[in-house]
Amino acid sequence: MIYRKFREKKLSGLGLGMMRLPVVDGDDASIDMARTAEIIDYAYQNGINYFDTAWGYHNGNSELAAGQCLSAYPRESYYLASKFPGYDNSNMPKVKEIFEEQLKKCRTPYFDFYLFHNVYEGNIDDYLNPKFGIFEYLMEQKKNGRIRHLGFSAHGSIEVIRRFLDAYGEQMEFGQLQLNYMDWHFQKAKEKAELLQKSGVPIWVMEPLRGGKLAKADEHMTKELSAMRPEETVPAWAFRFLQTIPGVTMVLSGMSDMEQLKENIAIWQEDKPLSKEEFDRLTELADEETRKGGLPCTSCHYCTSHCPQKLPIPELIALYNEHKITGGGFLAPMAVGSMPEKERPANCVGCHSCEQVCPQQIKISDMMRDFSSMIGM
Repeated sequence: MIYRKFREKKLSGLGLGMMRLPVVDGDDASIDMARTAEIIDYAYQNGINYFDTAWGYHNGNSELAAGQCLSAYPRESYYLASKFPGYDNSNMPKVKEIFEEQLKKCRTPYFDFYLFHNVYEGNIDDYLNPKFGIFEYLMEQKKNGRIRHLGFSAHGSIEVIRRFLDAYGEQMEFGQLQLNYMDWHFQKAKEKAELLQKSGVPIWVMEPLRGGKLAKADEHMTKELSAMRPEETVPAWAFRFLQTIPGVTMVLSGMSDMEQLKENIAIWQEDKPLSKEEFDRLTELADEETRKGGLPCTSCHYCTSHCPQKLPIPELIALYNEHKITGGGFLAPMAVGSMPEKERPANCVGCHSCEQVCPQQIKISDMMRDFSSMIGM
């Protein structure tokens, strides 16, 4: 196992994310504890020493599973991470209550790593609002040794992340981003990573395989990757990509079965970063894939000047592309849900004024209707 230095600690390059544990009969709330214990034990025995859970994973049961399984090992022999669930704004006044319950669920007197969970447009104001005292309370727990290292995760825009760092950046010891070669340009992961690098914040990675979607590739892409590195599997390319990016310290993967776990651990036995040529070609192939499924918006904003509803059309097209290309998920509904109601796709009146000035000849009205139907907004 490759290890990365973080302050005085030596962290396994690959961490076990506990959002996608094996379940019973497809019920996300019903964790298969026997199989989970086997996965955690194999990970632990084969060099993984970082385990990441959260309040909301598996309908609140992931932390219980972490506490039950990890209590079999000496507490100082592994690192445990959890998060304050600010993705749900109703939790903002409950930071003390939730934190105390998390310690009990995880059967631990402290968290090695603790995060502001999912900083994005819909909760940034509350995270920064002093009336909730979230930052102050977590800093107090750090002072008391109940949090060893404090950081954040973010699915928000670069502007939101910058705003969070402007407020709390001096105290943030790490930042967790959705980072993979598909999102390098598609979700502006490159710019987000550069922001953390410039801020001196080590990068933690979530969704390295985009929920398993990057574990496979089409015939054309597979052929090109094999020509460059015949010995590498398709999933290995995703991890080698991350081994290439400066500042990446921890890569989290949710491994729900033993086959995935063994394959990923085997990949992480060595560092094999990509050459510039390999890196550039991989991101080019990813961009080709996203263009196949997305609308060719260039964000010229001609449309917005002609929209009687003043809708943020380029932003909505980008979110529509995200939702279509990735087969759904929570990112687009979350982002649209954080917008004012008057800016959501359901408010399109189908007048086609925007389409008359669109250089790409995008059928924007059809897109708005389709998007609204998909996400219910």
